[in-house]
Amino acid sequence: MFLRSSVGVLLLGGVAVGVLLGAGVQRWWSPAPALLRAGVQLTALSLVLSGIIAEPWWVAGALAVMFLAAVGVSTRRAGVPLAEMWRTAAAMAAGVSLAGVVVFSSGAVELTPRYALAVGAMVVGNAMTVATLAGRQFAQARLDRWSEVEAWLALGASPRRAVLDVARIAVHDALIPALDQTRTTGLVVLPGAFVGAIFGEIGRAHV
Repeated sequence: MFLRSSVGVLLLGGVAVGVLLGAGVQRWWSPAPALLRAGVQLTALSLVLSGIIAEPWWVAGALAVMFLAAVGVSTRRAGVPLAEMWRTAAAMAAGVSLAGVVVFSSGAVELTPRYALAVGAMVVGNAMTVATLAGRQFAQARLDRWSEVEAWLALGASPRRAVLDVARIAVHDALIPALDQTRTTGLVVLPGAFVGAIFGEIGRAHV
């Protein structure tokens, strides 16, 4: 099973690299190291989690490592100066904390180390994606609408007010992929947990 999965991933990665290369896209090779890194990380994670999945403090440590890695990725991808990394961390921490409190305090998911790790990882991953897209969209929108920003400044507006409309556009655009996935859940997109349940039922049916 592992060998077949590896072959499938390698074939898909090769197709992606080939298409990007044929289209003349910059950094056409980027899917290859990304897949390699993901494979190594998932292998290491599976070995580590087998020993910490039931220990609350170890799970908390694992989530902290995930969060710091996500902040680093978003900061780098969005082009945010390292001195301002704390802003990215604060924004992501607020979103992740709020989602966690709502999910577990409402009883929607039982607060156990296993579920805390699973839900936490998903929320941190989604926060990383939105933060990265928002940062990149903001940088591009600021360039595209710089004349508007300058006009606000010329009228005596504060720097915060001058870029407020641009920031709102960036946030809206950053949320589009997540909103589209949410709207099409059950129609186009199947959540990972749901797919896992389906595979589990199929496996039990064949036993």
